[in-house]
Amino acid sequence: MNDEDYMRQALGQAQAASRRGEVPVGAVIVNAAGDIIARASNAPIGICDPTAHAEVLALRDAAYLTGNYRLGGLTLYVTLEPCTMCAGAISNARLARVVYGASDEKGGAVDNGVEFFKQPTCHHKPIVTGGVLAQECADELKAFFKARRRG
Repeated sequence: MNDEDYMRQALGQAQAASRRGEVPVGAVIVNAAGDIIARASNAPIGICDPTAHAEVLALRDAAYLTGNYRLGGLTLYVTLEPCTMCAGAISNARLARVVYGASDEKGGAVDNGVEFFKQPTCHHKPIVTGGVLAQECADELKAFFKARRRG
């Protein structure tokens, strides 16, 4: 599988979030062998937890499954550019790579906003690839918010 294939898996997670009334962001974490070891979607409303972003939930699952809070060698695929909170969690987890779909000019913190990984105080900087299936990821978010404005 390639980056687009894994991003499609993350999009599936985003769609699941949307069906639950959550902002449609999905994430998967992949090991060096190409196996998806964690999947998650946004759930702050459903579990009453403001930190329950897809990235954080996927990181928690991956850490539990590997028995280690350091997740070196793993890649996170997420449908939306991570926010500052998630970028901090990614750095602390020591992920090797982050691949995101849609850019987030308002809330993103990787290539927008504070550009977290470019700060001299950031202890670990993963390799970042943005824009994978960007239009599909953005369309999922736009459809969700358009439906909410109508309803």
